[in-house]
Amino acid sequence: MDINLSNKPFDYYFIPDNPYLLLTPGPLSTSKSVRTVLLRDWCTWDDDYNSIVQEIRAELVRLATSKSGYTSVLMQGSGTFSVESTIGTMMPKENGKLLVLTNGAYGERIGQITKYLNIPCVIHNSGELHIPDLERLEQELKQDSSITHVAVVHCETTTGILNPVAEIGRIVKQYPKIFFVDAMSSFGGIPFDVAEIHADFLVSSANKCIQGVPGFGFIIARTEELQKCAHNARSLSLDAYAQWIEMEKGKGKWRFTSPTHTVRAFKQALVELQEEGGIPARYKRYSENHKILVEGMEQLGFETVIKKEWQSPIITSFHSPKSEKYQFKKFYELLKSKGFVIYPGKLTGLDAFRIGNIGHIFPDDIRNLLAAIKTAIFW
Repeated sequence: MDINLSNKPFDYYFIPDNPYLLLTPGPLSTSKSVRTVLLRDWCTWDDDYNSIVQEIRAELVRLATSKSGYTSVLMQGSGTFSVESTIGTMMPKENGKLLVLTNGAYGERIGQITKYLNIPCVIHNSGELHIPDLERLEQELKQDSSITHVAVVHCETTTGILNPVAEIGRIVKQYPKIFFVDAMSSFGGIPFDVAEIHADFLVSSANKCIQGVPGFGFIIARTEELQKCAHNARSLSLDAYAQWIEMEKGKGKWRFTSPTHTVRAFKQALVELQEEGGIPARYKRYSENHKILVEGMEQLGFETVIKKEWQSPIITSFHSPKSEKYQFKKFYELLKSKGFVIYPGKLTGLDAFRIGNIGHIFPDDIRNLLAAIKTAIFW
């Protein structure tokens, strides 16, 4: 399909395979070398392909922790598939109760999953603009001995808030309970050790900070806890324990058809992560992207939504202009015409929009975005 390049002031971005930058929390902009890998077909039964799966699984554990006793399993679908797979597999069918700490749409989604799966659940909603109440968490765990598991989203991309998972993990283990961390938008982009934050289960997705493409998620689990999960699953295809057993015995084999192209692209993305300098280097780049973005937006008159001490470098929420002339859709389309795609707000009762800092995005890209935003201001 031909792309019309006329009247495009930012022609640099308008190449046939990448007409704009995705400044979103995922899917996000990827490198050309990652996209190029998608051009080859792979057989799911082939030993070469299965060896790639095993290499990915081992590398994910290496990235997650320096401690022993952890394993990983890949799961088809979007990141939410892996979240639901983990919840439905780790929770026992009897005498299990999950406490969910929520401060945004993705924490609320965990609660919604428990309703679909008929899992007893307690919700602690701290509001979208605040981190979880740790005193309330500890008090609840003291009073309700029937709670067996605790879940939280690390980076809640509803706002970009970064929840204190290490502090939460320490409280959870004092009682002790099983700790599940949804690290969908933080793993690979923010340094942390899964063992040091006391997580028993952690999930993320191929199309987030590792900078792959959509198609599968992954679960990093404490091996001894995953081994206890046989026969827990409420779903055939989302049985994380059965998937893990198959990958262990079959040396990388999936139970059902795997997203081969996505898997191979993810392997290339992992190579590029290491070439960049690993997670610390990627975190530094994302942080620089965020710093330039916020400083530039403030100079243009925009205000951030959440407190800076809680802000992640993953995605940033900005208050919408108060002018009656402002319309997000028009603003969005103007920026898209200049080569940049941003995200609408997801906050309840607050008019805002979001800009992602992750993916194959660099400081000069953010500077070019700011220049585009300046020209797109119509109010």
